[in-house]
Amino acid sequence: MSRQIILIDCPDAVGLIHRITGVLEQRRLNIEANHEFVDASTKHFFFRAEVAPADGPVVAERVRTDLEAVLPAGARVRVTRDERRPIVVCATREPHCLGELLLLDAVGELPGRIVGVVSNHDLLRSLVERFGVPFTHVSHEGVARGDHEAMLAAAIDAYQPEYVVLARYMRILSPEFVARYAGRMINIHHSFLPAFAGASPYRQAFARGVKLIGATAHFVTAELDDGPIIAQDVTPVDHADTPERMAQAGRDVEKLVLARAVRLVLEERVFVHGRRTVVME
Repeated sequence: MSRQIILIDCPDAVGLIHRITGVLEQRRLNIEANHEFVDASTKHFFFRAEVAPADGPVVAERVRTDLEAVLPAGARVRVTRDERRPIVVCATREPHCLGELLLLDAVGELPGRIVGVVSNHDLLRSLVERFGVPFTHVSHEGVARGDHEAMLAAAIDAYQPEYVVLARYMRILSPEFVARYAGRMINIHHSFLPAFAGASPYRQAFARGVKLIGATAHFVTAELDDGPIIAQDVTPVDHADTPERMAQAGRDVEKLVLARAVRLVLEERVFVHGRRTVVME
């Protein structure tokens, strides 16, 4: 019988763990792994558990309503199955982030399934099709932004993904498009945000003489490069590095950070809390 993942966030209160585990015991759910965290600044409680039924199938909706009954008002409870979730990857010209995700999927190391790749250029088709993944080209040339986004959304929705991953998809998306996939779209930005948001971050970094460059994976929101951060990493550079060499070094960081963020989200390890995230690894 498949494991289930229980996710709870709610105002903090005394005895929450006791209440939660009491419900799980009544429902004969064995806890195989769990994490909890209290944000002291906001007095908010977060809980993630992987559970397995001891006696037979359990109705997730009943577990959810039982938990809500013992938790403070405003509690958010989700009960999901531990399964590979479908994702669509959007890319433009650069293959490194897309290629990393395709490879991880191909060898079974991605806790999800890439069901399709959508691009506004046709350059990456051969790479994608080597992995047996469908590729859809939605050109933006000579097309109004609204019309292009309508075609892009139709191409994505045809695959019925749970998440959309922007693997260096170099188009600014409208607030309306972002709202369509609110909380379900992950982007990689080639900078250690909040530094050097927007275009040409490696040239910005070079101009400032930084000694570290990085990459940031975050949820997409209407404001450019400002969504809740999921994962980040850096690599050292020095005065001898040109913007081109910085970009080359940065590509290695970008693909690893994006892959890590996608894995964390697909494994239901990320809670969004305002502009921040709580990540339970």
